[in-house]
This record gives sequence, C-alpha cells and structure tokens, in this order.
Amino acid sequence: MTQNDTKSSFDAKLLRPANPGDDASWAFVVLPEGASAKLPRRGRTSVEGTINGHGFQATLEPDGQLSHWLRVDGALLEAAGVKVGDVATFEIMPVEQEPEPEVPADLLEALAASPEARAVWDDTTTIARLDWIHWVTSAKQLKTRDKRIGDACDMLASGKRRVCCFDPSGYYSKALKAPKAAD
Repeated sequence: MTQNDTKSSFDAKLLRPANPGDDASWAFVVLPEGASAKLPRRGRTSVEGTINGHGFQATLEPDGQLSHWLRVDGALLEAAGVKVGDVATFEIMPVEQEPEPEVPADLLEALAASPEARAVWDDTTTIARLDWIHWVTSAKQLKTRDKRIGDACDMLASGKRRVCCFDPSGYYSKALKAPKAAD
C-alpha cells in the first residue's frame, strides 16, 4: 500500500468542545468514516496533512465508533486561517514512521523501578508502547491508573509485549470517544 492509497481529502466543520478544560482555544473534527478507514489502525494514529493548505502533524484519537477525531489547537487554527464553526478542507495520510510517544512521568518512574519490565518495554514496537500508554492514561480514576501502571510493569516483566486487555479503538468498551461538541 502506498501513501497515495492512504491519503484522504475531506471537508469538515470545526467544532468547539463542550468541556475544553483550561485551554478554550482549541477545536476538533471527527473524521469521515472513509478517511478513517484508510488509516492503518483504529487506535491512536499519527498523521501528516493540511488544513486549508497549511501543513501539520498530529496524533488522531479513536472516537469509539471505529473512526478518529483530531484536536486542532489554537495556533494551528490561526495559522490555517480558520475558527470554530468554519468548514475547512483537510488532507491527511499516516506518517511513514510513528513518532516515539511521550511516556507519562508516573509510568516512566515505575519502569525505572523494574529493570525486567523496562527491558521488555524498550524492546517493543512504538505502536505497542503507544497502546500501553493509552491504556494507562485512559483510566478515569487515579486509583485505576495506579493499578494499571502496576499491572503493566508486571505484564511487561513477565515478557508480555502487548497490552492484552485493552481495546485501543474504544469500540467494544466505549471507553474512548470524541469530545462532546458545544451547542
């Protein structure tokens, strides 16, 4: 499959998240089903592309419906000359090499305390590490997150290279979804 086989062009409305957190300057779009279907995986996937001709690289998040959503930060909105409510033209394709994910400090600390787990972690693929991180960070409660970090280190130390109990698309567990759009 060539990059042209995975390239998608579509128009989408930039939506304001109902709960933007501390930074209200971002927007999001949910990818059309056809664009998402061309991507190599239903979980987190890094892409390069354009918004109204302005280039970007980003990691798409799964929406729990076998598709993806894209967070568009304030700087990218400004650079692309668009705002919430506008319909923008997107072109996306998966990156050739998935970038190394940023490991959360608490997971990194736990891996440092378990040389066996760290050795397996270092020997896994970037996508496998991304799934481990996504499983840990998708926990809604700190208690669950802490348990997942401990479980991850135990599984890695025993030689498991992939998280066994996590649906990275969110489809079966409905744990992952696009933000709710403000009215």
